[in-house]
Amino acid sequence: MENYSKAQMDALSDEILSEFNHVKGNRGNWESHWTEIAERFIPSQSQQFKSKGSNSSNGSKNTEFIFDSTPTIALNRFAAILDSMLTPRNSTWHKLGASNPLIAKDRQAQIWFEEATRLLFKYRYAPEANFASQNQQVWKSIGAFGSGAMFTDDLIGGKGLRYKSIHLSEIYFVENHQGTVDKNLRHFPLTARQAYQKWGDKCPEAVINSIKTAPDKQFYFLHCVRPNTEIDYERFDYKGMKFTSYYLSIEGKKIIEWGGYNSNPYAISRYEQASGEVYGRGPAMDVLPAVKTLNEQKKTLLKQGHRAVDPVLLVHDDGIIDTFSMKPGHMNAGGVSSEGRALVHTLPVGNVSVGKDMMDDERAVINDAFLVSLFQILTDTGTQTATEVMERAREKAILIAPVLGRQQTEYLGPMIDRELDILSRQGVLPPMPGILKEAKGEYTIQYESPLARSQQSESVSGFMRTLESALQIANVTQSMAPLYHFNFKAAIPEIAMIQGSPTKWMNTPDQVAALEDSEAQQQQAAQAQAAAPGQAALIKAAAVAQGR
Repeated sequence: MENYSKAQMDALSDEILSEFNHVKGNRGNWESHWTEIAERFIPSQSQQFKSKGSNSSNGSKNTEFIFDSTPTIALNRFAAILDSMLTPRNSTWHKLGASNPLIAKDRQAQIWFEEATRLLFKYRYAPEANFASQNQQVWKSIGAFGSGAMFTDDLIGGKGLRYKSIHLSEIYFVENHQGTVDKNLRHFPLTARQAYQKWGDKCPEAVINSIKTAPDKQFYFLHCVRPNTEIDYERFDYKGMKFTSYYLSIEGKKIIEWGGYNSNPYAISRYEQASGEVYGRGPAMDVLPAVKTLNEQKKTLLKQGHRAVDPVLLVHDDGIIDTFSMKPGHMNAGGVSSEGRALVHTLPVGNVSVGKDMMDDERAVINDAFLVSLFQILTDTGTQTATEVMERAREKAILIAPVLGRQQTEYLGPMIDRELDILSRQGVLPPMPGILKEAKGEYTIQYESPLARSQQSESVSGFMRTLESALQIANVTQSMAPLYHFNFKAAIPEIAMIQGSPTKWMNTPDQVAALEDSEAQQQQAAQAQAAAPGQAALIKAAAVAQGR
C-alpha cells in the first residue's frame, strides 16, 4: 500500500487478526453443532471443524456414527431438489431486464439484456468455470449446516468466471445494521508451493524457505473483505471500490496482498435464521434428534436380526450342548424327550416388525424436513388429471417458496451482481445503448426457474378450475354461452410460459394468425359447399318460372 509505513501496516494486521479472533471465538457452539451434523450427514467433512492446521485426517472413513444411510441420501436429494428448482442447468433459470418500465419497452435495451443473459449463462456454465459442481456443494452446505458460501472471481489466464464453494469451517461473516452480510473473513490453508505460485516473493520468509525443503508444508492465510469506509469516488483503483480486500499471512503476521472489489465476491446464504443469530439453521439441525434416534434403532434392529438369523439357544444345564451342531442336515441326538418335547429352545428376539415401523416413522420425519416426501407427491398418488397435477404443484410451491425464495435474495441475486461486474470489467458484455447508459445500467433479475413458475401456477390453476366449472354448466344448459367469457387466445401462450413449455414447441403469433385464416377459409368453403345444392335448386326453380 503506497505511503503506508511499517507501523501502519502492522497496526492494520493487528486489527484484522483481532477481528478474526473475535468472530472465531463467538461461534464455538456452532462448530460443535456442525461437527455432530457432519458426523451423521457428511462423514467426509466431520474432521474439518476439529483438526484445523492438520491434514492427518485426509482419507479417513469417519463413519462410526452412521448406522442408517437415510440422512445422507436425504441430504443429497435435498441438494438435487434445490438445484432442479432454482438453478436447473438445462434451462435459462433467470433473465435480465430493465428496472425502469419505460426503458423495458425500448427495443435496443431489450436486445442488450437478452445478449447479456446469453453471455452470462455461457460463461457461468463453461467447463472451466466449474459452477455446477460448486453450486451443488453450496446446496449441500445449506441443507446440512444452514449456511453456504460461494466465491466468484475472474478466470485466471483468460476472460470468464471461476467459482469456488467455501467450506463453512473456513468462512466467517458479519452482518451490517440491516441484516445483510457485508464483511467476510476466510481462514484457509495453502502449501508453501501454492502460496508462492499465488504471491511469489511477497510471501513471508518462512514460506519462501519451505519451497525447497518442504514444499507441501501448510501455512494459513486470512482473506478479509469488508466495506470501504474511505471510498474515493474520483479514484479508479481499489480506493474507489465499494469493498476493500486484504490477504494476510498468519505466519509472520504480514499483509501480502491488498486491493478491492466493486461487488462482494462472497455470496452468503442461510436456509433459516433465528432472531439475533448470524449463521443459518438448516433442515439437518431440525431433524438431528430423529437422526440420532434412527441410528440407535438401527443398531438395536441389527442385533435383533442377528439373533433371529443366528439364534441364541436355551438348553438344560446337563443337556446336549457339548455335542450339539448347527450345521444343515446334522442330527442332534437327545434334542427332544422321549415324549417328543423339545429340549432346546431359542431365545425370543422381540418383534422385529415393530422396530421397522419405528424406524420408518423417523425416516418419514427426515424425508419431510429435506423436502423428499414433498416431491414424491406426484409419483405416489396414481393417475391424475392435468388440473390435479397443477393443484399439487401449486400446493408444493406454497410450502417451499418461503425457504427457497430466500436463496434467490441472499445467494443467487448477489452472485449474479458479481458475475455481471466481472464480465463488464473484462469487456465481455456488449456496449450499452444510450438509454440504458443514462439509467446507469440499472437492471432487475427476472427468475424463471421451476420454483418461480410454480409460484405463478396459482393463476393457471384458477383458470383451469373456472374452465371446468364453465364446461359443467355448458353441459347442463346445453349452451356455449359460459365459454364466451374465456379469452383462450390470450390465455394459452401465458399458460405455456408459466408451465415452462419450450418456446420452439409453440407457434409464433404469425403462424397462429395464418392457421386461423386457413381455418376460416375452410369453414367458408364448407359452408359454400353445403349451400350449393340449395342454391342450385333455387336457380333451377327460377329458370322454370321464367320459362312459363
